Amino acid sequence: MRAVAARPSLWVTALRQGARLAPKRWWARPPFLPLPASGYLRFRMLTHYGDPQHRADPADLVRYLRWCRQWQADR
Repeated sequence: MRAVAARPSLWVTALRQGARLAPKRWWARPPFLPLPASGYLRFRMLTHYGDPQHRADPADLVRYLRWCRQWQADR
């Protein structure tokens, strides 16, 4: 979160991606936060780091959000 907070140019992209990854009706189920599905996160950690329990590297999150922003701009 700090890596993104330090980059205001990525705030809108981070919010957009968070909304895209949030499960439908997230507000109706605990923990009442718009968190991506745990299975999806395990899959992403496995395919990126080779370990489903690995914690995401902040620099990787920043690179991902920059890629998302660029991809959206190219559309």
